[in-house]
Amino acid sequence: MRFGVLGTGPWATQVHVPALAAHPTAELVGVWGADPAEAKALGAEHEVPGYTDVDELLGVVDAVSIALPPDVQVPLAVRAAAAGRHLLLEKPVALDLAAADELVAATRAAGVATVVFFTDRFQEGTAAWLAQAARTRPVGGAASWLNALAGSSVAGSTWRQERGALWDLAPHLLSVLLPALGPVVAVQAAAGRRDTVHLVLTHEGGAAATVTVSHTVAPLAAGSEIFVHGDAGRLVLIPERNSVGRAFAAAVDELTAAAVSGGASACDVVFGRDVVAVLDAAERALASGCREDVVR
Repeated sequence: MRFGVLGTGPWATQVHVPALAAHPTAELVGVWGADPAEAKALGAEHEVPGYTDVDELLGVVDAVSIALPPDVQVPLAVRAAAAGRHLLLEKPVALDLAAADELVAATRAAGVATVVFFTDRFQEGTAAWLAQAARTRPVGGAASWLNALAGSSVAGSTWRQERGALWDLAPHLLSVLLPALGPVVAVQAAAGRRDTVHLVLTHEGGAAATVTVSHTVAPLAAGSEIFVHGDAGRLVLIPERNSVGRAFAAAVDELTAAAVSGGASACDVVFGRDVVAVLDAAERALASGCREDVVR
């Protein structure tokens, strides 16, 4: 499948473009960016054209891989879907529920395949962990990701600074808790220091989980843990976040399979929309101080 990459920022240059260039079956055919000079330079590095016109790139590809801020991703993804191009999206798929619903409607109308690159979901260990969780039927869980954004390669990301860890890190944790414990129906939330957020999730069927995320902890406090529990004990997931390139290649394979078969990925845009719905409920809970229902 012929891919174009939309974006020239750190995530595009470090993950999307090199992973597609090295993929054994996908073909990287071009790069587009808001800065034409950056698009041409990134394309030249991988011996493909750098496009200044996004529609020109859409005309020569089967799929697009989008490495752009969520608010920029939505209109370009809708445009690509209308052109019949399959979509490899970044999380969160949008920064509000209305935009996420718009994206779902556009992809359904176009009949294109979609995959959202929730990094942890495309690790081999996660698949085994979810299979074990399905057999043991856990009744609860907990997940946390504490991070020091300052000094990282994406520290200059405006949307991450504005929306904080709730919108950047919580989607990763939700991407594994939802399939393990079931859809979330309600959220309670409390704010910690700076951008730290604590969530209590009520899942369909009665399971409950807690989530804590932060981009503003001291570097020595950074770390992540994920587990679910039930009668069979505690199942701990250790994310393999140093193998992002392999995970991205697996996401490319999943999109290709969905496009060829006409089926749907478990991490498609509908699942991405459900994650946004939980984040939306969390924001409302932070503002109201009350338990808020998730819009289904």
